[in-house]
Amino acid sequence: MDTRRSLPPLTALRAFEAFARRGRMTLAADELCVTHGAVSRQIRSLEESLGVELTEGPRHRLTLTEPGQRLATALSAAFDQVEHAVADLRTAAHVELHLSCVGTLAIRWLIPRLPQFHARHPSVRVRVTESYAPVDFARERFDAAIRVAETAPIVGAEAVAFLENFHGPVVAPTLVGGGPTGIEGLTRLTTGTRQTAWAEWESHSGVVLPTPPDTQEFEHIFYTLEAAAAGLGVGLSPWIYVAGDVAAGRLAAPLGFAPTPSRFWFLTPAGPLKPAVAHFRDWVIEEAAKAPPPPRIVRPFALDAHTGGG
Repeated sequence: MDTRRSLPPLTALRAFEAFARRGRMTLAADELCVTHGAVSRQIRSLEESLGVELTEGPRHRLTLTEPGQRLATALSAAFDQVEHAVADLRTAAHVELHLSCVGTLAIRWLIPRLPQFHARHPSVRVRVTESYAPVDFARERFDAAIRVAETAPIVGAEAVAFLENFHGPVVAPTLVGGGPTGIEGLTRLTTGTRQTAWAEWESHSGVVLPTPPDTQEFEHIFYTLEAAAAGLGVGLSPWIYVAGDVAAGRLAAPLGFAPTPSRFWFLTPAGPLKPAVAHFRDWVIEEAAKAPPPPRIVRPFALDAHTGGG
């Protein structure tokens, strides 16, 4: 039994379908990334192959004949089916993992490392959404979340603390002065959502800083850190956000980094993990273990003597 199909060339059918759908040769040519003349030649060859006229009218205002309309309808339906089948195959070949993550960690630590994860797990696509809100896996369809908190942020979910949190002052290297702290006389940069951050750092570090001459507030810690690197003043940052900048000499940390009670948590819904989520969690933990230790906290002697420190 002969099972061969008796079909005109696929390129000619595709050119005709694109023209019929778009209504103009130039638009069809743009879609197919060929010339106007190439589309016209393919349609003429199709007409010769079928022995029927598919278009009519002036050269620059061609319309479909009745046979052309019937063929165009059949081809569009067939190509739609092929397109949907290909899309389904592509979807099946990739697994999307939707992660809710605090924004600065995503920008400064996670996303720069994602190519390494994709190289190891090419079928998993990680989609990152910035969020600082409480995690609710029942309401929001995230596969996982990363938050900063002192204890596991939510009840009824799996929580793994994968990274300790240290914070400290950072400044452009050229602004580090010769005083006890190195940041005397500099504008203190603050983040609108973390008004108590400097007081918390003094409590964690045991260092009381001199009163700054001025303060400047930014909406997001990412802006604060860019302002510090630009020389606008001294900012305060978790170590993991600036480790690369300190190593590259873009920022200096004259007083080191103090430990905080908070940690970075990887959160997943309760129950068995999807394989992609388990792979991603394990990779995040592995990458966090590679993080360099922060510079130790420096307690300026002059300030310690003044404040009664040791």
